[in-house]
Amino acid sequence: MFGFQYYHQSLRKYVIMFGNLFNDIHVRRINQAGEVVQNLAVPIAYGPKQKFLTRLAQDPNLDRDIAIQLPRIGFELVNINYAGERKLASTIRNTYTLTDDSDTVNSQYTPTPYDIQFEMSIMVKNADDGTQILEQILPFFTPEWTTTVNLVPSMDIKMDIPLVLQGVNYEDVYEGDFESRRAIIWTLNFTAKGYIYGPVRKSGVIKRAVTNIFNELPRNTETSVANVAVVPGLTANGTATNLANLSVDKSEIFSDNDYGFVTTIEE
Repeated sequence: MFGFQYYHQSLRKYVIMFGNLFNDIHVRRINQAGEVVQNLAVPIAYGPKQKFLTRLAQDPNLDRDIAIQLPRIGFELVNINYAGERKLASTIRNTYTLTDDSDTVNSQYTPTPYDIQFEMSIMVKNADDGTQILEQILPFFTPEWTTTVNLVPSMDIKMDIPLVLQGVNYEDVYEGDFESRRAIIWTLNFTAKGYIYGPVRKSGVIKRAVTNIFNELPRNTETSVANVAVVPGLTANGTATNLANLSVDKSEIFSDNDYGFVTTIEE
């Protein structure tokens, strides 16, 4: 669009960020003596809860080991809304100097803020399994948890993305007779306060700024022009730099009075 083809995989990274937060949850089942008899890693997959409920309803084997199916977590990206209250001035640009090419600068305008909404469904057969999973999640959201995401590697942009817990809902699903499989569903709604970045442009480093200054003279007279060029800080090999600790002393950069601009560095 607008002559630029680019893909920073921003939305994909937000989905991966969300899934990684909940991919290490376990459920322990204990007997009356307080001994752990089963330790289940809760699988997480991208997809709506209706998909998993349909799969449960079509499974006729009620005696099968339910660790394959329940408990499990499903999540999906459900909505994206523009967040104008977080918008910065569109004229601000981010710049990044390449380490392998000091004469080239990557630049990019400020990103566009969006609220990215996720819905996560915790599906369990036993009520205790659901409360175990919830207790491993809820204490960390007060009401948000911040995660650092490397959004644009070519610009070395790593943003802290708040993930806000908006609400928790409970649902006990029974379909059919009393022999049908039961599914308890906890639904958690989250909002990630993210950003979508535009294209990265490459440009050269400004090493000299030239200005023509015209003196006001009466008509029909020769115009007087002074040509002034300004050179920023320079390293020992003559490369422009805006870092004071890398530049040679300003006394080593002098102006040529005949031409009115900075030309060389004294050896």
